[in-house]
Amino acid sequence: MSRCRIAYVRYLNTAPLVEGLSCDPSVTLIPAVPSRIAGLVRSGEADVGLASVVDARDGLSVLPVGMIGCDGPTLTVRVFSSVPVEEIRELHADTDSHTSVVLAQVVLGMMGVGPIRVTDFDARERAPIDEKLASGPIEAAWPEAVLLIGDKVVCDAPPPARYPHQMDLGEEWKRLTGLPFVYAAWVCRTGEEGSEAVRRACVLLDRQRRRNRMRLGWIAGTRSAGTRWAPTLAERYLGESLRYDLVARSREGLSRFVREAGARGLHTGGLPRFAGGSV
Repeated sequence: MSRCRIAYVRYLNTAPLVEGLSCDPSVTLIPAVPSRIAGLVRSGEADVGLASVVDARDGLSVLPVGMIGCDGPTLTVRVFSSVPVEEIRELHADTDSHTSVVLAQVVLGMMGVGPIRVTDFDARERAPIDEKLASGPIEAAWPEAVLLIGDKVVCDAPPPARYPHQMDLGEEWKRLTGLPFVYAAWVCRTGEEGSEAVRRACVLLDRQRRRNRMRLGWIAGTRSAGTRWAPTLAERYLGESLRYDLVARSREGLSRFVREAGARGLHTGGLPRFAGGSV
């Protein structure tokens, strides 16, 4: 029996979805940043992947076996700004996630901010920033407003002196719409939902998500060891800030997001296709 190949992200927030899968001899885990995963699935390098929802189109179908989402503050998807949010005109955006970049523009647009210019910002490549910090003012190292995602928001946050204004995008989306938000979901190539590899992956992912839900404290403690996540914060983040079940209300939030993004020319292709039907 060949292994099923599962592409995922090595952030703390994915641990409740994948913790334990590395021990399964039928699975090959492929780590990647969120923005690359849809491409890995589309090219056939992975059978299933945890893709940013704005990338879940063009021949991909969403599998209802788990997600990364929130129903309020997210903690790790955040805009940092040196000016009040309503004065932002250019946003340097973390290149790791396509969905968060679109969400930032949608939220700012719904707040009446804009239009804004979006500039790519490689937040993982810190060497140039560190060199600038050592040789010049802080303004030379960090742009006026920046969107960051993932563990770096907690473990490698920009200097507070530079950014007195912050906005949690999950919290703001909830305030504006009353709906939860979906950042990423498991996808496969459309037409391969019934293949052996995808069916096996779905069973494993569904089972592991349900099992891990019962041991979030252990996962937080294990995964925070050796990182700059405090165990108590990690447990609160996994157990309270995030959602992992792709329920009907999460799909409603996803539909609203796609419509808002489409109306602003930030998303094409319409609503994602779900295995067994659309949203």
